[in-house]
Amino acid sequence: MKKICLFGDSISKGVVIDTLHNRYTMTKKSFANIIASGQSALSISNYSMLGCTIDKGISLINRHMKDVEDCDVMVLEYGGNDSDHDWAAIAEHPEQEHLPKTPIDQFVKKYLNVISELRDMDKTVIMLNLPPIDPHKYFNWFSRGLNGENILRWLGGSEEHIYSFHESYNAQVCNIAAERDIRLIDIRSAFLALKNYSEYLCDDGIHPNERGHELIANVIAAKLPELVSSMSISVPATA
Repeated sequence: MKKICLFGDSISKGVVIDTLHNRYTMTKKSFANIIASGQSALSISNYSMLGCTIDKGISLINRHMKDVEDCDVMVLEYGGNDSDHDWAAIAEHPEQEHLPKTPIDQFVKKYLNVISELRDMDKTVIMLNLPPIDPHKYFNWFSRGLNGENILRWLGGSEEHIYSFHESYNAQVCNIAAERDIRLIDIRSAFLALKNYSEYLCDDGIHPNERGHELIANVIAAKLPELVSSMSISVPATA
């Protein structure tokens, strides 16, 4: 049995919105659980965490180093939280400069460093890019109780700039994969190919719902055998 370690944020963790209680919860139908179910060729250990940035991701990898040493494949999914901002601070002081949680140059540097360290350990690294967000849903979600007009003013009058922040980090994820010849599983394109990808996102506009997780699982299941064929791993397609 081949061992896969998955390190990422709340998307990889399987966080969705419980619409009945309007709060975050974890679905049993996450893409990681879907991939792991119904087959015996892979053992998937999921160390993803809600709100995880690249800094927190590095800390988690170090914390679980014994498990990392024992795994065959490292799957990484970072960038969404790194691109996010302190919206409460922006709402209070829209005239000031506000940087993302991880400035993009630091995000790239740290992501490259962790990849180099994993490769020095002879680990196969696979990267996931980022599902797209719905900036209008997300704005309505995070601006509750805040001065939305101030936030919109800081955004230059358009919620679409939130998408641009997120897209710029996704572009860097793809660039890192290309630069270091890392296998990349393109989740984003599968969403963007849909007529209305927002239907595959939760009400917060950033987390895939269970339909979104099924879509991600199908993309990964189709690509994984090719990516790790040298390890003789057989991964069945999901329903």
